[in-house]
Amino acid sequence: MALWRPDPTFYPSARLAMEAPQERLAYVAVLNPDSGEPDAMTVVDCDPNSASYSQVVHSVPMPYLDDELHHFNWNACSAALCPSSAHPHLERRYLVVPSLANSRIYILDTQPDPARPRIVKTIEAEEVQRAGYSRPHTVHCGPDAIYVSALGSAEGDRPGGIMLLDHYTFEPIGPWELDRGPQELAYDFWWHIGLDTMMTSEWGTPEMFEHGVRLEDVVGQKFGHMLHFWDMRRRSHRQAVDLGAQHQMALELRPAHNPTRHYGFCGVVVSTEDLSGSIFLWYRDGEEWAARKIISIPAEPADASVLPPALQPLGAVPPLVTDIDLSVDDKFLYISCWGTGKLLQYDVSDPFNPVQTGELEIGGVVRKAGHPNGATLTGGPQMVEISRDGRRVYLTNSLYSSWDDQFYPDGLNGWLCRIDAEPTGGMSVNSDFFVDYGKTRSHQVRLQGGDASSDTFCFP
Repeated sequence: MALWRPDPTFYPSARLAMEAPQERLAYVAVLNPDSGEPDAMTVVDCDPNSASYSQVVHSVPMPYLDDELHHFNWNACSAALCPSSAHPHLERRYLVVPSLANSRIYILDTQPDPARPRIVKTIEAEEVQRAGYSRPHTVHCGPDAIYVSALGSAEGDRPGGIMLLDHYTFEPIGPWELDRGPQELAYDFWWHIGLDTMMTSEWGTPEMFEHGVRLEDVVGQKFGHMLHFWDMRRRSHRQAVDLGAQHQMALELRPAHNPTRHYGFCGVVVSTEDLSGSIFLWYRDGEEWAARKIISIPAEPADASVLPPALQPLGAVPPLVTDIDLSVDDKFLYISCWGTGKLLQYDVSDPFNPVQTGELEIGGVVRKAGHPNGATLTGGPQMVEISRDGRRVYLTNSLYSSWDDQFYPDGLNGWLCRIDAEPTGGMSVNSDFFVDYGKTRSHQVRLQGGDASSDTFCFP
């Protein structure tokens, strides 16, 4: 009798996931804006024992130009083991890759050879728009469907929100929300499945970000600054928590991986009061949700002569907190400061009282800190991904093409580097691992078999 077992890369708990084998491959989305070349999905060898270690071993070009590939993810993950899962025997096989600029979604099959994925389906913009949205941004694998956040309505304005894709056919099912309440702006989303709660964050409408950031929009506090909490089963808005209009661009959400811990972290790009970046903690307060600022990262004064035109009126470099990531054991929070070129590490074992345990300088608008191997680095730490055992952190440096051009007008050459993290805190740049993408810009990273921001675990 055949026994039908779940995918071996699925784990019921974060604790067990940390014992998974080390990743051997990384999938890295790269951008080629205004170059005449399409964006691509590259495959990087992460096995230190391999002859091609730290090299791009394969590249899959997209069929169209100027896609602006964004936050892709696996079609399935450990959420398939949750009691609420309608699809317990899915396989972590396909990469679901959104095109933020052109509103397409590409499906890449990583089988039979994980080092040589191939495009097997393209969901055209018209199909995404029929589901009510445009500008797909972030993908998460849920227990009942594939969830995709979208930053614009079908017409390209507001409201943005979340659409669903079928787990098997990848066809758009429709909008997730039945009652969105006051929510209009969208960005990231995550959930506490045990509490039947989804959280969403806010950036801006496509018109506000597609051609670069406008200082007047930031000063005028037009970008998002709210967290929204939803009844996941009823697909209805439950509560909005305002972080304060001065806290512009409430972006990445990272909930605790242990489902008995009902809190998480949100990164805020910039404050209009003092140009600082910040981290907010959301948590349960009785029957409601609340949020508290737990980390503030100051701007760094700089002479206007060394600043790009976008920052010259400010006389300083904001940290620009553009990504955060939480280790699978919920112990360490990593913060990318894309403007100042710093990667910060905090021990958040007590989430209300974080303690800084590490700091690295990598690139930066003014600092321009290089790599230990002597490579000159443009841009700064941007997308950050942590291995499941917490020992390796992978960084890329491109934020969004038009914003790259504003903050790094002398040019941004893509790179991928690895950070080695100590179990008790502290980190260092690995001198042996470095991928130079040249004029091609590197954005999102996913690790073979899963990583710290790809899975939902439903058991402690």
